Amino acid sequence: MDFDLGTSYLGLKLSGPLVASASPLTGELDTLRALEEAGASAVVLPSLFEERIGENPDALALPDEYAEFLAAAKALLHVPIIASLNGSTVGGWLRLAELLQQAGADAIELNVYAVETDQYTSGAAVEDRTLRIVHRVKSAVTVPVVVKLSPFYTALAHMADRLADARADGLVLFNRFVQPDIDVETLTVTSGLKLSQSDELRLALRWIAILRGRVPVSLAAGGGVHTADDVIKLLLAGADVVTIASAALERGPAVFEEMNRGLREWLETHEFESVERAKGILSERSVADPAAYERAQYVHALEEGVQ
Repeated sequence: MDFDLGTSYLGLKLSGPLVASASPLTGELDTLRALEEAGASAVVLPSLFEERIGENPDALALPDEYAEFLAAAKALLHVPIIASLNGSTVGGWLRLAELLQQAGADAIELNVYAVETDQYTSGAAVEDRTLRIVHRVKSAVTVPVVVKLSPFYTALAHMADRLADARADGLVLFNRFVQPDIDVETLTVTSGLKLSQSDELRLALRWIAILRGRVPVSLAAGGGVHTADDVIKLLLAGADVVTIASAALERGPAVFEEMNRGLREWLETHEFESVERAKGILSERSVADPAAYERAQYVHALEEGVQ
């Protein structure tokens, strides 16, 4: 039987649900080609940071090397190319998004990473700023815009709904931040990127399941995707695509082929002819016990642990 792995994401028709997330692998043409050949249905380029370009938003221009890389990737690949943007000013977000569209990006991922250290800035102000960015960018470009979110919003479902109202085409759950550490011997603050583990998957799984059917946007899940089972869980919860970075950095682009093969085998075993048929059947709105995704699950787990 021929199983259809196709899915729709941001209005784009993809050959499968596995997307190569931004990482050093998506910053090289050779590895981009290898990712596509292994089964990545779209790729997210490494983030473009406004701070590394200039301080005057009106004078911003894409660095020559970034523009040339994007053009070369477009000529080389057959899958959609998503440009990742991390701005620091509203004007910067707007200008760079326009330039990325002009350079050929098929979609733009807004990486709204920020550490809010000002004790006088409220959560509402942070949310409003993000919504202004999304609204302005959507008014300036015609390609799809997806927002990569932090998991730290107090009322995430409400924020997701407001982003949909601001015309975001999709949400990526979640951003993984580089966290600081302390070297107790040298008495210095250090930092470094630690690759994800499969047990981190549950955070995205919960929120994908909760948001599926509640907000009219595409949903991408990531953070902890290392096996075909991880992919399947997120699809059942309601993800349109699953983003992969750490597993590919650890084991190479071949993990995409491995996960797609495992997905096909699972579809056959469970008699699903397509990914679309399986997508979201275990979302919060579809399961017999929706509370399993909410507080009751926490209480039940604690009771089991005590017994």
